[in-house]
Amino acid sequence: MKTATLLFATLLLSVAAIAQPPAGDAKPGNWYGQKVSKKNALPIQKAASKLNDNNAAFDTKFTATVLDVCAKKGCWMKVAINDSTTAMVKMKDYAFFVPVAAIGKKVVIDGEMKLSTTSVEELQHYAEDAKKSKEQIAAITKPEKEISVMAKGITVLK
Repeated sequence: MKTATLLFATLLLSVAAIAQPPAGDAKPGNWYGQKVSKKNALPIQKAASKLNDNNAAFDTKFTATVLDVCAKKGCWMKVAINDSTTAMVKMKDYAFFVPVAAIGKKVVIDGEMKLSTTSVEELQHYAEDAKKSKEQIAAITKPEKEISVMAKGITVLK
């Protein structure tokens, strides 16, 4: 019985640890995934201006400010393009996560950028991850066309 209880407690703690964003302050120089240098990185506005409606993805390296991070695992981020436009950043192969402390930080991201349509179900899932209210989640009723990035690496600049 003690063995089963110990095994259950260990499993529960492991799941709790896995379901948390990485701890840390997201200090300048910290990186997640592949380390990315700022050299030759474009401002996100310039990178996004290369997008077109044929949904062609392209590799790019850009700088941006983090607006939001998945509070459950750190598995996605929203970054600002301008005052009214954002991009959704996901981590390639779900291989790394970003701490919530990255919110408000300037980062450099190396990844693949494209235009995509996000379903209502996925938008609602992101809203749940961001701990939005049930009313806010229920208000999501239409898919959205957005800029998406599949990040290979992210480095905190400031």
